Amino acid sequence: MNSGNCWNCGSVIEANNYGRQDECLKCGKDSHVCRNCIHHDTHYNNECKENQADRIVDKEKKNFCDYFSPQSGIGGGAPSKEDLLSAAEALFKKK
Repeated sequence: MNSGNCWNCGSVIEANNYGRQDECLKCGKDSHVCRNCIHHDTHYNNECKENQADRIVDKEKKNFCDYFSPQSGIGGGAPSKEDLLSAAEALFKKK
């Protein structure tokens, strides 16, 4: 397993810190979560590109998915609706 970045704060998570009970050392968010996985993508059914994976309802909570693989970069796949809305509001904000 490779190292990656926390979906929440972007800090590096080393490869040995993706266990079921592990957390990001900087922000304390769970590390073995859909939002940290290369398969997470909001454009796919169940927000997962791996069609054999079990459905995970909360993408930000630890899980037992066997297909988990760390995502490099913040976000763990496609941006969330909230991220897109924030970006749009910032773009069109009156000065």
